Amino acid sequence: MRCVVANWKMNMLQGEASTFCDTFLEGYTPKDNVQVAVAPPFTLLTAVHDMLREKGIITIAQNGHYAKRGAFTGEIAMAQVKDAGANGVIIGHSERRHLFGETDEVVGKKLVKARAKGLLPVLCVGETLQDRDSGNTFMVLRQQLQVVAQAGPGPLWVAYEPVWAIGTGRRADLAQIQEAHAFIREEVQVAFGVPGTNVPILYGGSVTPDNFGEVLGVQHVAGALVGGASLDPAKFLQLVGIAQS
Repeated sequence: MRCVVANWKMNMLQGEASTFCDTFLEGYTPKDNVQVAVAPPFTLLTAVHDMLREKGIITIAQNGHYAKRGAFTGEIAMAQVKDAGANGVIIGHSERRHLFGETDEVVGKKLVKARAKGLLPVLCVGETLQDRDSGNTFMVLRQQLQVVAQAGPGPLWVAYEPVWAIGTGRRADLAQIQEAHAFIREEVQVAFGVPGTNVPILYGGSVTPDNFGEVLGVQHVAGALVGGASLDPAKFLQLVGIAQS
């Protein structure tokens, strides 16, 4: 199955989200071969879930805390994410790692807690430009994927997002995408065994309707985690249509 995820990041107010959903649903026809998901800000989780669920579109939170409850001002527990209507949660996005200091240990705890609360974890992994230029891409990916081995088999999507290609307009070339996705597939299969062959691996990094078709043609690419292009319902419809075709 292919998967296309809209990551709205810190964008959209209630009226904008409502307009987006109305416009998107007017042109959207569900197909069994593609799972569409939207990751809105916490403030919009319930509303977006309610607007999209009848068409089988799932809602994913952009983050969640591993603690059950407590004195964590500004954080949201996985149970609260679930209660708000989310079906899944993004874990370890590069912006969380690099802007907010999330470590692999924290990411691993979030992965375990998300599963415990019945949420689909969308685990983001990827290297910086310095890592790639130093020849350390696979070392970084292996380290970040250790949380998968530690958590064991279970629900999981993985998103490969080279940090240097997020929001920059720059995209990894097809050979770079292929080698990274093949490496991730091998690591997940080592961790999960045979079930690892069915874990979707998405590409995230300046995905647009102009380049998505060729990216989807790369082996082991099951879809995309989309940032900027997902804020435009017409563009997001195009991306979904490419995945469905």
